Amino acid sequence: MSLKSAPLSSLYLGEFELLIMLAIVRLGDDAYGVTIRDELERETSREVTVGAIYKTLGRLQDKGYVSARVGEPTPQRGGRRKKHYRLEPLGSRALKQACANLRRLTRGLGRALEAL
Repeated sequence: MSLKSAPLSSLYLGEFELLIMLAIVRLGDDAYGVTIRDELERETSREVTVGAIYKTLGRLQDKGYVSARVGEPTPQRGGRRKKHYRLEPLGSRALKQACANLRRLTRGLGRALEAL
């Protein structure tokens, strides 16, 4: 069975993959390596290397969860191009499933989680 036809129960995201995909959704058309890292550091107070971001983006591409397109060169980047990322339909399914699982598992735990 290919991932593209996989049932929702077999779509798995690790924690870092989940965070990166959420950052891609938040950033929209501005989702590329540095902005994804900046978003994760700002929202999670966790230091992240661009190398870790790109390694995980490669894994997500291999799974068919995200795709990349190369933008136009910009003078601010010394003529280099940005690689922009977006969720693919399979990635959207995986992300929805992961978020639904988290919501179900944390339902009714507000006080218990705050007490930790």
